[in-house]
Amino acid sequence: MNYRLIIVLYFILINSINTSLAEVTGTPRIIDGDTIVISGDRIRLHGIDAPENNQTCINSNNKPWNCGRQSTLFLHNLINGKAIICKGKTRDRYKRLIGVCYLDATNLNAEMVRNGWALAYRKYSTDYIQSEDIAKSNKSGMWSGEFINPWDWRKRKRLKNEGAKSCCKICKKGKACGNSCIAVSYTCREGLGCACNAK
Repeated sequence: MNYRLIIVLYFILINSINTSLAEVTGTPRIIDGDTIVISGDRIRLHGIDAPENNQTCINSNNKPWNCGRQSTLFLHNLINGKAIICKGKTRDRYKRLIGVCYLDATNLNAEMVRNGWALAYRKYSTDYIQSEDIAKSNKSGMWSGEFINPWDWRKRKRLKNEGAKSCCKICKKGKACGNSCIAVSYTCREGLGCACNAK
């Protein structure tokens, strides 16, 4: 038999194994609103981004609250100690399986977004935009008040930790929103900017 053919078939077989669907089943340990662990395998819920455990939001009474912890608690209560199945094809740079997880027929990724405890992560997927629209119109979860998108919050935290953030405008009245200042009663929907709140 031709050795070149054997080598080509070998690489085709290896490639098909690497791209095959991975399924992980079991009772998960909840890390946060978009990350779980099943039997030692860390799984990142595909297409969604939940607030970090220590991320705070502003409620409808302008009071800070820990929306990250609440997101984690919502996923914990949704699963309620039951076995789930997660299906994925890829792993991220942290070696986490990127997957869609189900409790019976319920898509947990969609439920997190539909209930306002995670956002559709448009950078990687458009699968949950409709679910986000439902949460937004119902003012569910984080949508009941003000919040910073989780990806912007992580970036801000990283910049703050690096000491790299410099302010282009200091908001003595009102609050920072993107590159400008707005009234405290307004909702900021801007991304990261250079405006800073006065200390």
